[in-house]
Amino acid sequence: MTNFIVQPGGEVSGEILVPGDKSISHRSIMFGSLANGITNISGFLMGEDSLATLAAFRAMGVNIEGPDDKGNITIEGVGMKGLKKPDSDLDLGNSGTSMRLLTGLLSAQDFDVRLIGDQSLSSRPMKRVVAPVKLMGGKIETDENNTAPLSINGSQRQGLLNGIAYHLPVASAQVKSCLLLAGMYAKGKTCVTEPAPTRDHTERMLESFGYPLDVINLGDGKSQICLDGGYELKACDLHIPSDISSAAFFMVAACIADNSNVVLKHVGINPTRDGIINILKLMGADIEIHNEKMIGAEPVADIVVKTSKLQGISIPEDQVPLAIDEFPIISIAAACAEGQTILTGAEELRVKESDRIQAMIDGMTILGIDCEGTTDGMIINGGDFTGGEVDSCGDHRIAMSFVMAALRAKDIITVLNCDNVNTSFPGFVELSQQVGIRIQK
Repeated sequence: MTNFIVQPGGEVSGEILVPGDKSISHRSIMFGSLANGITNISGFLMGEDSLATLAAFRAMGVNIEGPDDKGNITIEGVGMKGLKKPDSDLDLGNSGTSMRLLTGLLSAQDFDVRLIGDQSLSSRPMKRVVAPVKLMGGKIETDENNTAPLSINGSQRQGLLNGIAYHLPVASAQVKSCLLLAGMYAKGKTCVTEPAPTRDHTERMLESFGYPLDVINLGDGKSQICLDGGYELKACDLHIPSDISSAAFFMVAACIADNSNVVLKHVGINPTRDGIINILKLMGADIEIHNEKMIGAEPVADIVVKTSKLQGISIPEDQVPLAIDEFPIISIAAACAEGQTILTGAEELRVKESDRIQAMIDGMTILGIDCEGTTDGMIINGGDFTGGEVDSCGDHRIAMSFVMAALRAKDIITVLNCDNVNTSFPGFVELSQQVGIRIQK
């Protein structure tokens, strides 16, 4: 087991480049593999989750060169119908994105395949993707709890999948993407209606690879994404920006630490992912966006963050889907703010790599913060971190969040069970040390 030991206090400064975006890295492998021609990728995240996706497509017969130490990859696409039955189960490790998106894609293939994962992934809900794919005609078996392993029986399917119109009961980019991937192979039109905005990397990447789709704004934050089955993907070159979810830890670090000034280079600022920026600004954070530009279909910029006097707020619910992965570190910001912060509408946090609501509440309570969990969120009263030992519950975002808490702590913070930080942020310890965080592994 890897533990982090972090000395209290300190200043944070420097110009850094965090690793590539995990969501885009997953999708780049999927679409590049299904395209006709050669796709070149740069900036790929060499974390365990995205490498699990890469290994899965290699196991299905795709020739993938790399990644090298700069995240460069070359994919020889096999076309929409070129995937082959793997010789064994596809082990997706800790990656929920891999499993949920592949459920849609592989349900449309003509072979049988079994998707497995580690203990954490095997406890996460899969009915949310399995049920609508079954409505399309997919043949999928789960265990009795509607969790992995998933047995996808493509050889038992009769004909093509059928396009459906599906209203997401809860805003979820993974469910949306699962159904769009299945819909590319389906007979007729597939339409997914989402009740609130979710990350739109799949839609942007479909456009980059030349696959036609319609995105319809329905008002009140709702939208509908439709595509017809039967088109091809055309290979292209992709550059993956730095992951805003990884940058978020250093954004909050710079806000809460004394005399701090951090420049985060080349960060993806996709408007379906910028909730962390919006929420911190509402709390009074000193954040500036510089050098905005488009790289392919994705907007990127440099983010400059300085020491800030944060105020507690009621987090607007329309920002929750735009920052769903960042709430562990937002919780640390709230604990350092003056007054009370209230989060509602975030029940999705209960079924991530851990129950992130409970994990953060338990850890912050140990560290002296007055806080409580609710069914769909948290109530956090700003205060002072003491020191102590907290369990990350094997969740990479919980682990990295409590590292940043030490910047405002009175004593050493020890974070237990940090192995899974490598799923999304290889080099986290070294980069933290580079900017002044006194962490040891």
